[in-house]
Amino acid sequence: MTKRFDGSLDMRRAIDRLARRLPEPLEDLAWISYNYLWSWTPGGRDLFTSIDAHRFMLAGQNPVRFLWNQAERDLLRAATDEDLLERLSEVAQKMDAELQRPGQRVQAGGPVAFFCAEFGVHSSLPVYSGGLGVLAGDILKEVSDQALDVVGVGLLYRRGYLHQRMNLSGWQHEYWTEINTDQLPAVRVRGADGAPLRVTVPVWDGELAAHVWLVNVGRTPLYLLDAELAENNPLERWVSARLYEGSREIRLAQYALLGIGGVRALDAMGIAPGLFHLNEGHPALASLEIASKTSSELSGDRLGLEKLLEIGRDRFAFTTHTPVPAGNETYEADQFFSVLGRAIDQMGLSREEVSAVSRVDPTSTSEPLGFSPLAIRCSRSTNAVSKRHEEVAREMWRPLFPGVDVADVPITHVTNAVHLPTWMSPTMRELLTKFFGADWERHADDPGLWSHVDEIPDVDLWRARCDMRLELVELIRRDIGVDRLARGEEIAYAEAAFDAFDPTHLTVGFARRLATYKRLDLLFYDPERLRRIIDEDKGTQFIVAGKAHPLDDEAKNVARNMFTLKRGLDVPNRLVFLEDYDLRVAPRLVAGCDVWLNLPRPPLEASGTSGMKAALNGGLNLSVLDGWWGEGYNGQNGWAIDGSVDDDTEAQDERDARALYDLLENEVKPLFFTRDANGIPIGWLARTRASLRSLGPKFCANRMVDDYVERIYRSGH
Repeated sequence: MTKRFDGSLDMRRAIDRLARRLPEPLEDLAWISYNYLWSWTPGGRDLFTSIDAHRFMLAGQNPVRFLWNQAERDLLRAATDEDLLERLSEVAQKMDAELQRPGQRVQAGGPVAFFCAEFGVHSSLPVYSGGLGVLAGDILKEVSDQALDVVGVGLLYRRGYLHQRMNLSGWQHEYWTEINTDQLPAVRVRGADGAPLRVTVPVWDGELAAHVWLVNVGRTPLYLLDAELAENNPLERWVSARLYEGSREIRLAQYALLGIGGVRALDAMGIAPGLFHLNEGHPALASLEIASKTSSELSGDRLGLEKLLEIGRDRFAFTTHTPVPAGNETYEADQFFSVLGRAIDQMGLSREEVSAVSRVDPTSTSEPLGFSPLAIRCSRSTNAVSKRHEEVAREMWRPLFPGVDVADVPITHVTNAVHLPTWMSPTMRELLTKFFGADWERHADDPGLWSHVDEIPDVDLWRARCDMRLELVELIRRDIGVDRLARGEEIAYAEAAFDAFDPTHLTVGFARRLATYKRLDLLFYDPERLRRIIDEDKGTQFIVAGKAHPLDDEAKNVARNMFTLKRGLDVPNRLVFLEDYDLRVAPRLVAGCDVWLNLPRPPLEASGTSGMKAALNGGLNLSVLDGWWGEGYNGQNGWAIDGSVDDDTEAQDERDARALYDLLENEVKPLFFTRDANGIPIGWLARTRASLRSLGPKFCANRMVDDYVERIYRSGH
């Protein structure tokens, strides 16, 4: 058997180095710190906050950085804390038992290699921007929980994704911070010679070199390619600098490093995947690398690219995530080949044939090239991420299948879901464990399990919801005060943040990427009506968060208009914008809001997952019937706005804004504030239970990964 140099030995060495710095009773913290399983194991986070909660936050909740920088006296003091040592032993035993469980094969031929441009595993690993990456991180965690043989492949962005700062006018400014790889929970993979493993990809006129880093996500290894090497020139080093870099040529080079370089990195480590899962079109060039390898392995006449892709098709599955054009990038041929031409040539492939398979119309010579057509053509299956999205994707990609009716276009769907242990707050997890029983999370896709929510007393369920809302209010009071000071607001206005929000008020959240089709502006469509909703005796408060892409001035204008209208409403502490929304604050935000808004212009929401996270915590969704909510809403578990498509967007916006205000005024607020003699909203909790019963089993990652395994990974095998 060929020896694999997959980073496991390098990880062991890094753990040993950190352990030598720790007092002996704390040595288990070393290996715990190097595996993100701690982040979803009950009690895992508390191990570090118990030592020094403030410094753990300053370390970006990165346990490796935290332990390397913690004062020796604090570590020695912690090593004598019997309560901490007992909890450390419990967490270590739980994690060790989880990591030692027997694994399960998904594919007879080898592991599934899950390729994605971003992974939202934890806030301390800033290689994600939003929903796509968070979903990818949730998938890696869930396949770990199910002990499936999957490996992740992505890029290590040294400057991650943008940080956001709003100025006094509400205009978004961006900045980036470079990560210190020496203190990441990651190790550089080394080869047989002891030197860092090195792969190269022809890009522009040179050879882009990259090293490979290993991150442990529970049982699931995540490999990240990194072009920050001294042998690369400054342009080449910038390829892995920032996620979704504005330069189109840089993005092409990123996709080459991800797709072509990712396959070569797995080869170099001795990992032979049985299936490549392309999560969005960015890594589609992996199919060309496999086609080139197939060609070199075959003897006889040279085969055309279409035939090579056909031979390799059984090794690829493709998930498309967006019907928005920006999510399906295309490039003019000159630009495409100026970056990737040498790579195509060196792989022994024809530029004309690559152009043909990358166009919707392969006979066209003027149509731009795209990765989504290539990914669809190279894969044995293509799936959308909700039932509604399947319908939209079939219509969108129908031209790839001439003569085929829309209903017969070979695109299916696996509806997105979320990793329950990551997104359910400790408060709700403890409550449900009391009534569902131990180890219930492994069976969270069982509808019968969720029927036990009816056994939870009203007082217990309401107390849990109030506790989660209070945690959110405390976060908002702290963070928006800092936000206001940072953008130069008056001291009095910044001080007012300390009393912002009321833990007894109806709390409504809208947090997601600030793209125009998300229609944040609907909330402000009628400012006077919104003021009435906020200012009525029964209080309502709104929190908004999200980032616009640096080049999306339209989305930035939406945010700036919100700031202008917010000042005009004169309700500064009942309608707040939380800056720099990321995985640090998202769990508490989705847990603490009573109502979660989603207002996309149909049918542009492929799925969405933030509302699922709110639902797992007992929050209620008020959403347009698009994406996942078309499958989730049953009339009793939240509220819905019509999801019909209307070409008259102005009329649609007016109609949907009116529907939003009507629901908030006439249904949501009255139900929330109708209380029994004990101050408990009985009707509201009935809807909360209906939401948990219907949405919990359907939109947890257990169900999603089961669907991928049975319907995508093992389909036809």
